[in-house]
Amino acid sequence: MSKHEDWVSIFRTSTDYEADLVRDRLDDSGIPAVVLTQRDHAFNLTVGDLASVHVMVPPDRADDAVELLEQRLDDDALEEAALGADPDAPDARTPDEESKLDSGHEHMDLGPPEEDPEEEND
Repeated sequence: MSKHEDWVSIFRTSTDYEADLVRDRLDDSGIPAVVLTQRDHAFNLTVGDLASVHVMVPPDRADDAVELLEQRLDDDALEEAALGADPDAPDARTPDEESKLDSGHEHMDLGPPEEDPEEEND
C-alpha cells in the first residue's frame, strides 16, 4: 500500500509537464505533492479519462494547496525568481527521488533488471 493512497487530487490536466510544474510549485512552498498519471502514453491520448494527470496532496493540506494555486504570480515576481536562479545549482533531487514524486511509489529501482537465478542454472 502506498503512503499516497488517501491523498486527494487538487489539480487535473492532460499534460505531464503542466502537472510537474504544479507539483514543483507546491513542493517549493512546503506542501508535499505527487503526480498521478492515468494518461495512456502508448497511444498519446490527450482527451477523456485516459488522458488525466492529477496532482495529489495529503487531505489535510488540500485547502492550502488550492489557495496557493489560486494566487497569481505577476511578471515582476516571475522575473525576480528567474534572475535569482542559479543555473549551476545541483539538482534538487536524485533521479530515484524524482521518480517517486512522479509515480507516488515508495521505491522504484532505476537500475538494470536483476538476473533470474533459475535462468543461470540452465
